[in-house]
Amino acid sequence: MAADGSRSTACTGSSLLQPVSEITNLPLDQVNFVVCQLCALLSAFWFRLFLHPSKTSPFIRHVVATLLGLYFALFCFGWYALHFLVQSGLTYGIMILTGVEHMHKYCLLVALSYLSLCQITRVYVFDYGMYSADFTGPMMVITQKITSLAFEIHDGMARKEEHLTPGQKILAIRRMPSLLEYFSYNCNFMGILAGPTCSYNDYIAFIEGDPRRHRDQEADRKSNGKLRQSEPSPNTEVIRKVATSFFCLLVFLSVCKVFPVERNIDDDFIANTPFYAQVVYLYLSMLTTRPKYYFVWTLADAINNAAGFGFNGYDSDGSPRWDLISNLRILNIEFATSFKVFLDNWNIQTAHWLKRVCYERCPYHPTAATFILSAMWHGAYPGYYLTFLTGIVITLAARAVRHNVRPHFLQSPSHKLVYDVITWAATQIAICYTVVPFVLLSVGPSLKFYRSWYFCLHIGCVLLAMALPVKPRHLRLKDQQKNFPQGPVLHHLEATDSNCSQKEKTT
Repeated sequence: MAADGSRSTACTGSSLLQPVSEITNLPLDQVNFVVCQLCALLSAFWFRLFLHPSKTSPFIRHVVATLLGLYFALFCFGWYALHFLVQSGLTYGIMILTGVEHMHKYCLLVALSYLSLCQITRVYVFDYGMYSADFTGPMMVITQKITSLAFEIHDGMARKEEHLTPGQKILAIRRMPSLLEYFSYNCNFMGILAGPTCSYNDYIAFIEGDPRRHRDQEADRKSNGKLRQSEPSPNTEVIRKVATSFFCLLVFLSVCKVFPVERNIDDDFIANTPFYAQVVYLYLSMLTTRPKYYFVWTLADAINNAAGFGFNGYDSDGSPRWDLISNLRILNIEFATSFKVFLDNWNIQTAHWLKRVCYERCPYHPTAATFILSAMWHGAYPGYYLTFLTGIVITLAARAVRHNVRPHFLQSPSHKLVYDVITWAATQIAICYTVVPFVLLSVGPSLKFYRSWYFCLHIGCVLLAMALPVKPRHLRLKDQQKNFPQGPVLHHLEATDSNCSQKEKTT
C-alpha cells in the first residue's frame, strides 16, 4: 500500500470515500478496498445468521452472495468489474460447448490469455509501475477458480476413478454447474476482492449447509462425535484473524518508509555500505513488505470464516479448525528453515492451485513449468519473471542440499539446532534475494541489484544443483512406494510434498 494521496485520481471505482482518502493520505482505490472488505465482514456475519442453510434455500444464498460480490466489485473498480463477468462468461461457454475431454485445456488457455491481456493493457497502456489496487487482482483469483473448476470437471466426468489420486477424487465434479452456481463460485462477496481461491465442491457444500460431506472425516466422527452434533462457531477465530490483520496493517504503515526497498540499488548505499550491512538491510527491507500481504489475506480469511466458510474439521483435542482456505501461516513463514517450507506457507491456495493444475499433471520438468505458469499468472512486469526464474535455480539447489546435507545433522539435537539456525538465515536471505525483482518490477533496477551482489546466489545455487545428486522425481516416488507398501500409498505420495515442512519441524 503506497501512501501517496496523489494517486487517488487514478481510482476507477466510486469517489464517495474521497474525503477519507484525503484525511488518511491513502490512495482512494485502497480506501475503497479496505472499506468494502469491512462491509463484506459485516455482511458475512449477517449471511451466516440470517441466511443460514437451515433458514433459506441454496438458490437464495447463491443469489445474495453473487449480487453482493458484484456490488463490492463495482464500488471498487467501476465498470472495469465487467471484466470479471466477461472472463467468467467466456469460459462457461467453453465448458458447455466443448467436450469434457479437452475443456480444461481450453479454459486454461482462454482464462490465462484474457487475464494476461488485461494485465498487459494495465501495465503498458495505462500506468506502468502503479503498484496499487487494480481490477486484475480479483481476476487472478477468478482465473484460479475457472481453471480449477475445469480440471475438476475433467477429472470427474472424463477420467476413470482408478486413474485419480485420492485428492483428485475428493475434488472431482460429477455434474456441470448451473450458470448461477458458476457465477456465485467466481464472484461471491466473500472472495471477489482478495480471494482466497477454494475448490468448487467445498464452496457448494458450504452454500448447501454440509461443509464436510465430500471429505473423509471418519476419524473426526469417532473421536469427536459429541462435538460434531452442533455447528462450531467461528467468532473466536474471526476476532483473532481481524486483530492480526489490523496489527499487520499498523506495522506496515509504520515501517514501510523506514526501510525502502529501492535503497538496495542506491549507488551511494552500494559504494559506502559494507556487504554484511547490505545483507542485513536487504532482509529488513523485504521483511517490511510482507505485512501488507498478511493484512489482506488474513482479513479475507476472516470474512470467509465469519460467513461460516472455512471449517476444516477438528484438532486432536477437539477444537474446531478454520483453516480450510487459509492463505498463509505467518510464524511458519518468518521462521522457515528451507525455501520449500517458506513457499508451502506463503499464498497457500495459489500453491495448491499450481500443484493441482500444473505440477501433478506436467510430465516433464514440473518444477520449471510450475514457476513459469506462476510468473504468467502474476502479471506482465518483467521483474516477476526474473523472480520466478531465480526461484527455479534456488529451489533445485535447496532440494539438493536438503537431500544430501541435512541427514548428517540429525544425529543429535544440538547438531539439528545448528542446522536449523544456519538454514533459517540462508532461507531468509535467499527469499529476499529472489523477490527483489518482484518488488522493483523492472529489469534494469533488478539486474543492478544482482550485479551489486555479483550474482552470487545464482552462481552458488547452479554449482550446488550440479554437484549434489538428487534422484529424479519418479524414482523418489518409486522408493517411497516400496517403503510404504501398506495403506493408501497414493495418498501418502500426494501428501509427501505438501507435508514436507511439518516433517522437517518434527524431525
